[in-house]
Amino acid sequence: MADTSTASAFDLARLARWMDSEGLPGAGEIPQLSRLAGGSQNELYAVTRPGHRSIMRIPPPAADARRHDGLRRELRLLRALRGADVPHAELAAGCADPGVLGSPFYLMAEISGWSPAGTTGWPAPYGTHPEQRAPLAYGLVEGAALLSRVDWEARGLGNFGRPDNFHDRQVDRWLGFLGGYQFRDLPGLDEASEWLRHNRPRHWKPGIMHGDYQFANIMFSHDVPARLAAVIDWEMTTIGDPLLDLGWALIAWGPEADDMTAARYLDITGMPSRDDLLEHYETISGRSTEDIDYYVVLARWKLAIVLEMSYARFVSGRGDPQLESFGVLVLELMRKAAGLARSIPARSV
Repeated sequence: MADTSTASAFDLARLARWMDSEGLPGAGEIPQLSRLAGGSQNELYAVTRPGHRSIMRIPPPAADARRHDGLRRELRLLRALRGADVPHAELAAGCADPGVLGSPFYLMAEISGWSPAGTTGWPAPYGTHPEQRAPLAYGLVEGAALLSRVDWEARGLGNFGRPDNFHDRQVDRWLGFLGGYQFRDLPGLDEASEWLRHNRPRHWKPGIMHGDYQFANIMFSHDVPARLAAVIDWEMTTIGDPLLDLGWALIAWGPEADDMTAARYLDITGMPSRDDLLEHYETISGRSTEDIDYYVVLARWKLAIVLEMSYARFVSGRGDPQLESFGVLVLELMRKAAGLARSIPARSV
């Protein structure tokens, strides 16, 4: 439900002048803002005036400089994605200068669709008809595949990330990150870490990597069967190895992951097999998935380390009570990272 109570904090006349300067419809009219749910690290508002409706994404008032820089990165990425065949909320206009509203922000197209984020199950008809869920899984994989095809250099993202030696840096970088807050033993951490050091992909091609690619970060159309409507929430995006997005999407995919309960927040009964999804990804992306087990191990291992920071904050009394569930989730992810690594035959030299 929209909330207009927080919109009064903005200088709407100044916003109107900025919108006019960007050539957006409704010139001279003061826009109406209403707060929307969602948005993860940033706030969302519906922005309307005659002939125009868009969604504003802006850091919260207490956001620090790092959050502002993150929003500017998102803005740069969306500018680069204009016209790309990756379904996403197209950028309407963006402002990197905090002088207009106190923070950098951008306006994006409104997507007609629904997201699995925050749900406890699939909406109708997918909740009661598992046999109709296949397009949801294929749509998930399609988004990652289309993103991997984008010519990031031609779109001005040459210095958006550091793809050189991407895999060489992963273990030391994230273990160093973990060292800043680790307070308990994580069974499987050492085993998975060593395996990752010695089983890096021999061949890979840099590309745009979403960084948190999962059902919760995509939207589907209201059609039945549903189509992929948009990839959303670009906070973690960088230039790296796009196949890690596929590994992230398959973190809890069966049959190897059928014993995962904490990480599987949606029922995938009736969905295509992993092999079918890998074939779909290869057909669209043109990339080989022969090393997919490495990417699933890395995704589980990395996500466990990231979530452990939130759980450590909860244990120290500084985190949201909802973070308590991460304690079990982290242990499951690390256990399954090590277990999958252990099951993969050693490479021939």
